Amino acid sequence: MLDDLHIHDFYRDAGRILLALFGQFPLPSTIYVEDIAGPDTPDEFGLHSPRHLACLGALSWLKQSGYIHFSQLVRQEAAEEVVLSHRGFLLLINKEEHSGQSNAQLLNSAVRDGSSAKLQALVERLMREFAAL
Repeated sequence: MLDDLHIHDFYRDAGRILLALFGQFPLPSTIYVEDIAGPDTPDEFGLHSPRHLACLGALSWLKQSGYIHFSQLVRQEAAEEVVLSHRGFLLLINKEEHSGQSNAQLLNSAVRDGSSAKLQALVERLMREFAAL
């Protein structure tokens, strides 16, 4: 069986990135990888940890998939002028039918609760919604 820890980390990183940008919207901001993934301890050659690089990968994937925009990466430390895309913003303000809460509120709750299963189900639903926007 595959260890899906990296997928759970991706869901958590993606959720934290989207929430950080929603909280600043529409102002572009700088997203520091360590603020999302936690402190990094580069090795003796200055290479970042796999966890740090995975978070950086989530940030890049969100851009490539159209959830966010940013001007550039600063080394492997941060992204500058990061903002939600139009579709990313619409996704987060959409309300869930059953609870009446916005997707941003649900995502905030799921990230705060720390439940991997709850967060996974929500992020997967959000990705399906995003594809339909």
